[in-house]
Amino acid sequence: MLTPQEFVADLFNPALTFLPKALFVALLSSAVCGVIGCYVVLRGMAFIGDAVAHAVFPGLAVAFVVQGNLVLGGAVAGVLTAVAVAVFAQNRRLREDSVIGVFFVAAFALGIVIISRSPGYSGSLQQFLFGSITGIPDEDLIVVGVSTVGLLLVAFLFHKEFVAVTLDRESARALGLPVFALDLALYIMVSIAVVISVQTIGNILVLALLVTPAATARLLTDRLGLMMLLAPLVGGASALIGLYLSWSIDLPTGGTIVLVATGFFLLSWGAAPRHGLLGRLARRRRNPDAVETAPG
Repeated sequence: MLTPQEFVADLFNPALTFLPKALFVALLSSAVCGVIGCYVVLRGMAFIGDAVAHAVFPGLAVAFVVQGNLVLGGAVAGVLTAVAVAVFAQNRRLREDSVIGVFFVAAFALGIVIISRSPGYSGSLQQFLFGSITGIPDEDLIVVGVSTVGLLLVAFLFHKEFVAVTLDRESARALGLPVFALDLALYIMVSIAVVISVQTIGNILVLALLVTPAATARLLTDRLGLMMLLAPLVGGASALIGLYLSWSIDLPTGGTIVLVATGFFLLSWGAAPRHGLLGRLARRRRNPDAVETAPG
């Protein structure tokens, strides 16, 4: 197993240029997924995050077949599918989750059909589903960087509106906020966050980067601002440690990053000062008659 010093040396090795690229994309993905993931966790939108990961697949497949930019292809597919869901969900005969299930699974199936028509089908499908640290072209670094800055800027500018819709949709509607537009914007932001994470962590596992760090931060604090700071830090630490372990002992990158993030979640679930298992047990021991309230 490599020492941390040897891993750092490899990051600066001119013969291993794909390694710092993978770390760069993984850290940016962790930052944006950590912030956007806080809205996802607070709204109970994990299913939507999973569905979006399926929705971007046909765009990735088309971009691969025509040798275009994967990030842009996936983003276009995710945005178009999110718009379709938002439009069709206006029919109150159907629940929103039913519409999501129809469109996002259909999009994933379309992606499989498209990519199956290209040479090297098996290898490219595995790369999309499980990620590849060696397959990140230089131009994607620029797209990922610009996308990350753009998403974080939108989240900052419309933070109060997103929080209002997240916590109480009816009150937000009564205040005159454009709930439909904000929902659509959040779907699109989730789509782009998923796309920029797919190349490192894979389509199958990308939901973990969106949800697990935010869920971990939720256990550590009741303050939304602090939660949105902690989630990217947890995700970034998971990406760094996961990439180090993956490189040093030859493990799948995406799976290793997810397992490290899950380890942080389990540690917080057990040891978080206020909402962890040990903290709750200690309070019950000190005051057995007290009734805990749910975190706000």
